[in-house]
Amino acid sequence: MMSDFISYSVHVSEDYPDNTYVSSSDNDEDVLVTTEPIPVIFHRISTELRKTNDVNCCLFIKSKLQRENGEESRHSNVVEEDSEGDNDSEEFYYGGQVSYDGELHKHPQLEADLAAVREIYGPNAVSLREYGAIDDVDIDLHIDVSFLDEEIAVAWDVIRTEPIIVRLHCSLTQYLNGPVPTIDVFQISTKERFGLGHQLKKIMQTFVTQQWKNGKEKSNSMHNKKFSEKKVKSPLHIFSTLRRSPSYPPPGCGKNKSKLKPEQDGLIGILTPSTSSPSPSAPNYGAKSVPIRDHGFLVQTIEFAEQRIPVLNEYCVVCDEPHVFQNGPMLRPTVCERELCVFAFQTLGVMNEAADEIATGAQVVDLLVSMCRSALESPRKVVIFEPYPSVVDPNDSQMLAFNPRKKNYDRVMKALDSITSIREMTQAPYLEIKKQMDKQDSLAHPLLQWVISSNRSHIVKLPVNRQLKFMHTPHQFLLLSSPPAKESNFRAAKTLYGSTFAFHGSHIENWHSILRNGLVVASNTRLQLHGAMFGSGIYLSPLSSISFGYSGMNKKQQKVSAKDEPASSSKSSSVLQLQKKGQQSQFLQSRNLKCIALCEVITSPDLHKHGEIWVVPNTDHVCTRFFFVYEDGQVGDTSINTQEPNIHKEILRVIGNQTATG
Repeated sequence: MMSDFISYSVHVSEDYPDNTYVSSSDNDEDVLVTTEPIPVIFHRISTELRKTNDVNCCLFIKSKLQRENGEESRHSNVVEEDSEGDNDSEEFYYGGQVSYDGELHKHPQLEADLAAVREIYGPNAVSLREYGAIDDVDIDLHIDVSFLDEEIAVAWDVIRTEPIIVRLHCSLTQYLNGPVPTIDVFQISTKERFGLGHQLKKIMQTFVTQQWKNGKEKSNSMHNKKFSEKKVKSPLHIFSTLRRSPSYPPPGCGKNKSKLKPEQDGLIGILTPSTSSPSPSAPNYGAKSVPIRDHGFLVQTIEFAEQRIPVLNEYCVVCDEPHVFQNGPMLRPTVCERELCVFAFQTLGVMNEAADEIATGAQVVDLLVSMCRSALESPRKVVIFEPYPSVVDPNDSQMLAFNPRKKNYDRVMKALDSITSIREMTQAPYLEIKKQMDKQDSLAHPLLQWVISSNRSHIVKLPVNRQLKFMHTPHQFLLLSSPPAKESNFRAAKTLYGSTFAFHGSHIENWHSILRNGLVVASNTRLQLHGAMFGSGIYLSPLSSISFGYSGMNKKQQKVSAKDEPASSSKSSSVLQLQKKGQQSQFLQSRNLKCIALCEVITSPDLHKHGEIWVVPNTDHVCTRFFFVYEDGQVGDTSINTQEPNIHKEILRVIGNQTATG
C-alpha cells in the first residue's frame, strides 16, 4: 500500500486541450505543457502508478507525454475491440481498450446499442475510446452527410465526403444509468473551424439531456410499479434489465408502434414534398420530432442528427426555434430577430461561430456594405431597407442601439459612414482598425458585424478562371441562396422538366433585402417598382439588355457590341488595364453600382414566356447562381443571349458540377 500522497494539478486554457499545464505536488516547478485531453492525462498517470507502485513517477510520465506530444495521428474509423498491446497511451487514446483491471466492463445495454448501430449503418458508423481507469468512454457516431449538394456543403463549410462525428462522453459501466453525457460535434479535417458543429452540438446536447431525463423518469416509474415491495440490491442490474429489449414499445402501447412515429420520418420525410405539406414559409417542425427508440439509444441519436442536419438553416443558431421569415428559409444559418437571441449573439458571443464561421472574404464584405449603403440612401428605404439592423449598444448591453421597432435611418447612416473602407482593413491589423472605428463611432464596428452576420446567402468572389468573360466585369460572384430543401425540390423538378439560364435585373438598392429574404414575387406589392405587365411572378430574360434595363443601367451605359470597349473615365481605363493583364480590381471603386444576377430556371409549363420576357410564378423554380456588379464607367454587353449554344456551354463550364437541360 502506498505510504505517500501526491496530487496532480491540471490547468486548462480557453483553447483546451491545447496549452494544458500539468504539475504535481511532488515537484511544482516541473510543469508539463501538453495538448492531451484530461481523461488521457489521468489515464496515463494512473496507469504508471499502478505499474510502478511509485508516486514519484511524474518525471517518467512527463517524458513519455513529451515524446508523444505534438505527434498528430488520425485514428481509423474502425475500432479493433479485441486489440492487444503494451498499454501504449497513443494506442489507447485512438482505439485500444484498456480497463481498470485488464478486463472490459461495458454495460450490457451499451454493447447491444453498439451492435444495433453496426447492423443498421455498417461497421464504420461508430467507434470507441475507452478510459477504463476512470470509467469513461467516448462514443463517436459517424453521421453520413454525402446527401448534401456540393454547393450547400461548401456554403456550410462541410466536407460532404467526410462524416460529421457526434461524440458522446459517458460512463463505460453505467451508460444510460450514469451522468448525462457531454457532447462534441466536429469533422476531423475541419475540427478547428467547423461552424455548423457549434449549432449542431447545442442541438444534440439538448436532445441527449432530454432523452436521459425521460429515460430516468421511465426507469423510476417502472421500478416503483414492479419492484416497490422488493429489496433492491443492485440498481445498475435493474436498470440493465429494463433496457434488455429496446425493440419493444413502452408499456401501454401494445404492438401498434405506428402511433409513436413522427409525421416526417428522416430525410425522406423532410426533403420530399407531400400533398399535405406546409407552405414554403412554414417552419419544419417535423425535423424536431423525436424518433422512436426501437433500436436503442445510439441509433435514435443518429436518426435525430440526420433529421436536423438538412434543415439547420431553418432554425435560430441561439434558441433553436424556427425562423419566422415571410418568404421561407434561406441558405446560411443565422440568428433570429428575437431580442434575447440578439443580445446573446452580440454581447455574450453565444453561438457566434455558427453564423459567421462560413468565411466571408474582404471583397464580399465590401459588396455587402455597398448594398447596405445603396438601400439606406434610396428614397424607398422605408420599404427596401429590410431587415433593419438589430445591434446591441456597446455602452449598455441591456439596450438595442439599433432597434427594428424604433427605426432611425440617419443614425444608421452615420455609423455606416464611419466604417473604415474594407480596402484599408486588409492593409493594417484588424484590432487597430477597430480601435479607429470605435473612436469615430462606437456603433460602426457593431453595425459592420451585423451586415456580415445577417447575410443569409452564400457569396464567393469568383477567381479569374471561373469568370464569364462575356460579362465584362471583374466583379463576379457565385451567389447561392436556396436552402437544402428548396434545392432538393429544384433538382427534382429539373430532372422532370429540365432547366436553363436567364438574367434577373434589379436595382442595387434591392439586393440588401434579396440576400436576406430571397427573390420574391413583388408583383402587386409595395416592393413592385417596374409594374407587372405580364402577370405576377419573378421576371427574367435570356437577353442581358432587358435585365440591364431593370437594373437601372441606361442605354448609354450599355455596350452595343462586345468589340466596343470605350473607357469613359480614368477608373474604367484602369479596370480594363487590369483585366488585360489578367488581374482583378479587388475592391469596388464607386458608390454608383449596377448589378444583375444569372439564375437557373425550371423549364416547366409554369414558365410563362412573353417573347424575351419570362415570368416564373413559382419561386421554388428559380435559383440564383451568379452575380455581376458594374461600376461607373463599366458597361454591360447587350448582345448576350443565354440560349445561344456557345453562351450556354460557357455557363455550364463555369458552373462546374451542375448541368442544365432545356
